[in-house]
Amino acid sequence: MKVFITLLALAVASAAAAPKTVHPKDLPRTNKIEGRITNGYPAEEGKAPYTVGLYFHGGWWCGGSIIDNTWVLTASHCTGGDGVTVYFGATWRTNAQFTHYVGSGDFIDHSSEDIALIRIPHVDFYHMVNKVELPSFNDRNNDYNEWWAVACGWGGTYDGSPLPDYMQCADLQIIHNSECAAYYGSVADNIICIRVVDGKGTCGGDSGGPLVTHDGNKLVGVTNFVAAAGCQSGGPAGFQRVTSHLDWIRDHTGIAY
Repeated sequence: MKVFITLLALAVASAAAAPKTVHPKDLPRTNKIEGRITNGYPAEEGKAPYTVGLYFHGGWWCGGSIIDNTWVLTASHCTGGDGVTVYFGATWRTNAQFTHYVGSGDFIDHSSEDIALIRIPHVDFYHMVNKVELPSFNDRNNDYNEWWAVACGWGGTYDGSPLPDYMQCADLQIIHNSECAAYYGSVADNIICIRVVDGKGTCGGDSGGPLVTHDGNKLVGVTNFVAAAGCQSGGPAGFQRVTSHLDWIRDHTGIAY
């Protein structure tokens, strides 16, 4: 199992250390939630047909997004073990419409950023299993500041909660990277952050899951980190910015808009 802890740079040498971040799946086991949404709402069937559950055969869960009949997008800190079972069309996480096993030879990790592709057997689309579209190349400079988006996945509704395996969704507002950096000290350009208000945000277990805009239903983020102090501590949650990786995705999959 890969374990990554992201440390943010000090704002200045004389300042106190900036708050740390942690990948949601790597939260301490005493607080760990095998899911990712806190204070969300239950999803009706077909709410997010692009969302898949990923059980890696090293013993951990992540989330992912269907972006084509043969591709899933997730986080590279998730990939590991000898393969993964992909759960398609599951409202109740382990009660999928169907599953596929994929060996690790079909994982493609980005060489330096926390994003990955999984080549899957061809799946046909219908109301319970479908793709989410990527942003177009014309949107590569859109920072989506103050846009509303939805994140869906499975898991606890608060830090340390029991495991409600029913899919949860939360409506979240994207913020400018300067607001995110004001909390953490620095944030890379390839990160997109959301504001955590009233404890609504992403949490442990299903790293790699989607952040999809309300306007246009475009996949703009892949779950990367939360504040190490806890999912409900008020620190912004961070995602890989999909528009930063459109060339990489196109080069490996041929998908482009």
